[in-house]
Amino acid sequence: MTLKISVARYEEIFLANKMGAVICCISEQGEKKSLERKLEKKIAEIRRNKFGQTKLKSIDSIVMLFPMFKERLKTLRGMFEQYDEDSNESIEPHELQTFLEDLQLHLPENEIENFFQYCDIDGSKGIQFNEFIVLLCLIHILTEPLSSDNSPKEELAQLGQVFDKIIEIFLFFDQNGDGKLNKKDMVRTMNETNPRERSPAHVTKNRFREMDWDKNGQVTFREFLFGFINWVGIDVDE
Repeated sequence: MTLKISVARYEEIFLANKMGAVICCISEQGEKKSLERKLEKKIAEIRRNKFGQTKLKSIDSIVMLFPMFKERLKTLRGMFEQYDEDSNESIEPHELQTFLEDLQLHLPENEIENFFQYCDIDGSKGIQFNEFIVLLCLIHILTEPLSSDNSPKEELAQLGQVFDKIIEIFLFFDQNGDGKLNKKDMVRTMNETNPRERSPAHVTKNRFREMDWDKNGQVTFREFLFGFINWVGIDVDE
C-alpha cells in the first residue's frame, strides 16, 4: 500500500514538473514574440520618420560600408572582455547587469532577462560576442539610443550611429515594410537595384538561407543582424 502511494505521488510530481516546464517554455516563447512585435513596430516607426533620407541605392553601396562596420564593431571586443569576468568567452546575466548599469541604462530586471533570452540564440545560457553585438543593437532600438549625447562612452555613441546604418540597410531590403524579409523580395532587391551588379541567383538564395534560421521563409530583424555580422566578417575569435 505504501509503495503504491509513493508511486502515485512520484507520478504526480513528475507530471507537475513536466507541466511547469511546458508553461515556462510557452512563457519564454511569448516573451520572444512580444519583443519581435515591439521591434517590428519600432522599425516601422523608423521607416516612417527616416527611410526617405536613405542614401543606399544598391548592394555595392552597402558592401563599401563593410570595412567601416568591421572596424567599429571590433571596438566592442574590449568591452566584451572587460565584463566577461570569468574569461569564459560568454557574458552571463549578472555580468550583463553590471555592464548595463555602468552604461547608466537602468532597465527593469525582467526586461534585461527578456533581452538576454532573446539574444541567447544558441541556448547556451551565455551571450557570446556576436550575440553581444546583436543585444546592444536591440537595446539601442528599443531603449535609450546609444548615440545620445548623454552616452557615458564616446565609442558607444559612434556604435549607435553604426546600428542606425544597419537598420537603414534592413529597411533597404524590407520592400513591403512589414518588419520582416522574405526570399523573393530580398533576391529582387539584390539583383534589381543595379542590374550591372546582378548576383547569381544561388548566391542571393544562399544569403537568405543563412539568415532564415527557423526555415519559415521569413527573416526577422534579429536573424538579419546575425546574418549581417557574418557578411561583414567580424571574427568572433579575435
